[in-house]
Amino acid sequence: MSKYHKEIERRRTFAIISHPDAGKTTLTEKFLLFGGAIQVAGAVKSNKIKKHATSDFMEIERQRGISVATSVMSFEYNGILINLLDTPGHKDFAEDTYRTLTAVDSVILVVDSVNGVEDQTRRLMEVCRMRDTPVIVFINKMDRDGKNRFDLLEEIEKELKISLHPMSWPINSGKDFKGVYNLHDKNLLLFSANTKANEEDSLAISDVNDPVLNQLLGDTDAAQLREDVELVETVHGQLQIEEYLAGKIAPVFFGSAINNFGVKEMLDTFIGIAPTPRSRETTARKVDVEEDKLSGFVFKIHANLDPKHRDRIAFFRVCSGRFERNKYFHHVRLDKDVRFSNPYSFMARDKSIIEDAYAGDVVGLFDTGNFKIGDTLTEGEDFYFTGIPSFSPEIFKEVVNKDPMKTKQLEKGLMQLTDEGVAQLFTQFGGNKKIIGCVGELQFEVIQYRLLHEYGASVVFNSLPFFKACWLTSNDPKKLEDFGRFKQANIAEDKDGHMVYLGQSEWFLNTERANNPDIEFHFTSEIHKENV
Repeated sequence: MSKYHKEIERRRTFAIISHPDAGKTTLTEKFLLFGGAIQVAGAVKSNKIKKHATSDFMEIERQRGISVATSVMSFEYNGILINLLDTPGHKDFAEDTYRTLTAVDSVILVVDSVNGVEDQTRRLMEVCRMRDTPVIVFINKMDRDGKNRFDLLEEIEKELKISLHPMSWPINSGKDFKGVYNLHDKNLLLFSANTKANEEDSLAISDVNDPVLNQLLGDTDAAQLREDVELVETVHGQLQIEEYLAGKIAPVFFGSAINNFGVKEMLDTFIGIAPTPRSRETTARKVDVEEDKLSGFVFKIHANLDPKHRDRIAFFRVCSGRFERNKYFHHVRLDKDVRFSNPYSFMARDKSIIEDAYAGDVVGLFDTGNFKIGDTLTEGEDFYFTGIPSFSPEIFKEVVNKDPMKTKQLEKGLMQLTDEGVAQLFTQFGGNKKIIGCVGELQFEVIQYRLLHEYGASVVFNSLPFFKACWLTSNDPKKLEDFGRFKQANIAEDKDGHMVYLGQSEWFLNTERANNPDIEFHFTSEIHKENV
């Protein structure tokens, strides 16, 4: 057992994921309120006080009212140290979310009771299933007229291909919503709109047959609740925690995040059953979370977190050992030793300097350009953590500089912003033509805004007729060279100098693959494929 075993045991590192507008950021805030990390929620609906959600810290996020960058928040709750990663819900930023899922040990999935399962929810769950990540589901907005609760559970099971296990059960919904019954603790939480729920509001009852229910809910609703609970308990029985930890069963809670209703029940259960930091696979071996030597990886890079200081921060997930301030660690890709005098822990935008961190923690490291996504720090060993994805973009646009006097600023901005992993940069014709590839349109808007506001570079984008980027490899360098020469208009280089083929259509791509059997076309650049 590691000498850091105690520290590891008290950590829970998870992400909140959802479709946009399902209430993810609101739920995040309620968690922070419970942890005493913030005193007032940002979701104040008054026009006079425009307070912003704690976790939406980029200017463009405030304007658009959506989260476009994953933010990290650490806080203590009942003696447990929680590292919470709030992810962008918008599909154009899915890549950032997918990578964040590699840095967490479990996930809370928020589903809107009105809209049910949406496209983005499906995609996110696929990534969780690939990694067998344990998931807890929070069905939000029960105070709105939504789908029938049994139908909703069936839809989630069918669409997301996961078995559900209700931990609480709603009494009606919409304007008739009266509260939730906690199946696990056998207590009742009564709902009244616009009043915030707290511990004192939960009523201990012996079980669902307690006659007090009739007084509180009325005969009809009490009878309905008893019928529902009997059905749920017959079908689901006791929660098997091992099944949850293996990613096979998802506990479900019902509530209303905006009214802080049903949130505490979920948080209490979460810290009780959610996994502590886990061991992880690398290119060399499995790294045991209990090892004494430090290891960890960079899963996100964010430039200009603080607009007053031109800083880049690398988000580093500690996987084993102890991270210490001012201690030298081995940067595997650069093969050099680096140390950090000001490592940070995060409270959304607020940063505080830390002396050390343990497995499960996410540390912010000031970066002068040394880091790329997927980079590993160790105490001397050479390996990379596996499974950090980089996707082939689907939309390609040429960058046109509107102000030739700002060429240098533009170059710097493009390099730094694409290092963050929200977009990929390709160059053609000896570096003269710069192409940005993204997964979604909204990213171009963000890049254009940030280039102007953070680097003073004004650009427009011209659409290009490409639909996929493929990384090329071959055992015959001559064939690769010839292909590059013949197909010059479709060939580009990525930032690391790797050759990329930009296909105009499925048909063109398939034709080239058929005509060039000695060349392999790859749809993802596994980030750590570079030679150490």
